[in-house]
Amino acid sequence: MTTFDNRENAFENKFAHDAEMQFKADARRNKLLGLWAAGLMGKTGAEAEAYAKEVVKSDFEEAGHEDVYRKVAGDLGDKADEATIRAQMASCLVEAKAQIMAEID
Repeated sequence: MTTFDNRENAFENKFAHDAEMQFKADARRNKLLGLWAAGLMGKTGAEAEAYAKEVVKSDFEEAGHEDVYRKVAGDLGDKADEATIRAQMASCLVEAKAQIMAEID
């Protein structure tokens, strides 16, 4: 193999790794968001876990994160406004990435 081939393989591997890590972080964020929303709705235990799984599944409806926002916003109703939900989504993503990095170390 040439140096160019080695570099190409390295970039492809890094891209695949980064995409996998982003997918895991998004899924973990959605679960954390679901657990947060479940708490606002008074759900606990298995019921909260089941709701969090519904939120994770909602992300597969379309590209992007708007499907997750619509699911949570629709379910919460007037318990949280758009700014609060979007801020929680951002916070959960930071927490999700931190959790994943801690698992790798």
